[in-house]
Amino acid sequence: MTQTPTSAAPVHWKLVIDAVDPHAQADFWAAALGYAVEDNSALIGKLLGAGALPEELTVEFHGRRAFRDLIAVRHPDDPHEEESGTGLGRRLLFQRVPEAKTVKNRLHLDLHPGEGRREEEVARLERLGAKVLRRVDGPSGSWVVMSDPEGNEYCVH
Repeated sequence: MTQTPTSAAPVHWKLVIDAVDPHAQADFWAAALGYAVEDNSALIGKLLGAGALPEELTVEFHGRRAFRDLIAVRHPDDPHEEESGTGLGRRLLFQRVPEAKTVKNRLHLDLHPGEGRREEEVARLERLGAKVLRRVDGPSGSWVVMSDPEGNEYCVH
């Protein structure tokens, strides 16, 4: 007897990106996407006060307490938890890893700045620290392959 699959509720997710410098990556991607860097300082203060988080696992970032090894950016219009500062919608989380990127991404972002705005957007991203890797123009369309300051590839359509 075969079972009919039940309809699953939507799953909350975030894209986690390994980084040598998560805070610099958060600044780049917040500027690139028009996102907000999450403010976890209230949660961190509570954890420090309870003795649940050692001081050495925090840093000062943009004038407030942040986790040393991870930080996220979120869409400014999406909901977030006031108590923790954690986004509940579209977000990227950057986590510190000891090794630099060595191979091509298996997953990447595609940015769509809007009709006729690609070159302007590519130039803006280059000013933020991105690099153009190549331009693609083929039967399926055209786009620019770029890399962020740590070498992660993404495309601008």
